[in-house]
Amino acid sequence: MTDIKGFFESKAIWGGLIAFGAGIAALIGYSVSAEDQAQLVELIAGGVGVFGALVAIYGRIKASKKIAVTPPGANP
Repeated sequence: MTDIKGFFESKAIWGGLIAFGAGIAALIGYSVSAEDQAQLVELIAGGVGVFGALVAIYGRIKASKKIAVTPPGANP
C-alpha cells in the first residue's frame, strides 16, 4: 500500500464503527441488518466526500493569498 488517505476516508474504519454501533444497538434491543450497515457505510462515505469538498471551497474563499502557477525555475 503506497497510497495514503485520511482516517475518516476509509470505508473499513466506517464499516467497523457502524458494526460496533450495530452491536451496541443489538444489546439495547434494536436490530440493524447487514444490508442496512452496508448502506450506512456508503452514505457516510459519500457524506464525508461532500463535507471535504465544502471545506475545500470554504478554505479557498477565505484564503488570504492567490493561487499562481509559476514556470519551472522561476522565483515566486
